[in-house]
Amino acid sequence: MKIAIIGHLKYPIAQPFAGGLEMHTHLLARHLIARGHDVTLFAAEGSDPALAPVCVCEPTGIPSDTVSQASIADTEHRAYAEIIGSIATGGFDVVHNNSLHYLPLIEAHRIAAPMVTMFHTPPFPELVHGVVERGRRDIQFFGVSEKVRAMWRKVIAVDGVIMNGIELDLFTAHLEAPRVPVALWYGRLVPEKGAHLAIAAARLAKMPLRLVGPRNDAVYWRDVIAPELGPDITYLGHLDHADLAAEIAQASVAVITPRFEEPYGLVVAEALACGTPVAGFARGALPELLDDATGRLVPPDDVEALAKALPQAVVLSRAACRRRAELLCDARVMMDGYEALYRQLLAPYAIAAE
Repeated sequence: MKIAIIGHLKYPIAQPFAGGLEMHTHLLARHLIARGHDVTLFAAEGSDPALAPVCVCEPTGIPSDTVSQASIADTEHRAYAEIIGSIATGGFDVVHNNSLHYLPLIEAHRIAAPMVTMFHTPPFPELVHGVVERGRRDIQFFGVSEKVRAMWRKVIAVDGVIMNGIELDLFTAHLEAPRVPVALWYGRLVPEKGAHLAIAAARLAKMPLRLVGPRNDAVYWRDVIAPELGPDITYLGHLDHADLAAEIAQASVAVITPRFEEPYGLVVAEALACGTPVAGFARGALPELLDDATGRLVPPDDVEALAKALPQAVVLSRAACRRRAELLCDARVMMDGYEALYRQLLAPYAIAAE
């Protein structure tokens, strides 16, 4: 199939990934290419040249004191308009919309090929606007978890769920627990990811904590995280996939502290694949991914409960964690799901051609 992927333009689709959506889009494009499909990825500048991306603008999510929100909105609007124009004349069989922008939906009437839009987030005004005012009625909408499907139910009926997957061969399991317990928190260092709560819980539990991830919010880093660093709380930087996988595998427990309804939680999948149990907040899709054998979830924002959950999670079976990842989080299963969806989308077109 000839497939167009519309990427999110906030950050490049390249390592080290700014977040889960960038990682997912990279994996999706790479695996589709490996399966023999003709893939065009529309993305921000700086995206992985191995994917031969069509880069339409500079990344719009990189902090800058000189660029206004109005200027960013204008840049994104013009970039997505360019993408729609290219797809409309590109002869694509399928369009996979992985963006979080309204314009690909509103301008979808210009595209002849079937389109699927993936929901990677809870509803927010701009994307809701695009869904409601979409330019054609036959767009398929899928979520990355049952939680996402439920969150969008009041806006639109979601057609199905294809859960995210990860490279199980990259995130390999380390089945022997470290002799000295150590916790790991990783993700974007922004308030809604709650690293400061992980720090507080680790200190209550008297367990060393390592932090990994991009410092996307300079004020949060300066005022909240940096003052807490010391012998027991260390920052390892923003790591590529291979180095990140090694750190996860060496941890006793992964601490996951979303302060919003996490749509999926790739960090959970990565921890399980490495055999690392999870302690975290029972928010979003985390209860879908974890069971009693692989994690301990506590009420959201409850630092004292999280501190008690840390040593409980440390003693869980690392082999059980890996088995759960193989059951729920295999990228190959995800890709099988997407290929089946594309064939389903194309079926009416094949019948019409006959």
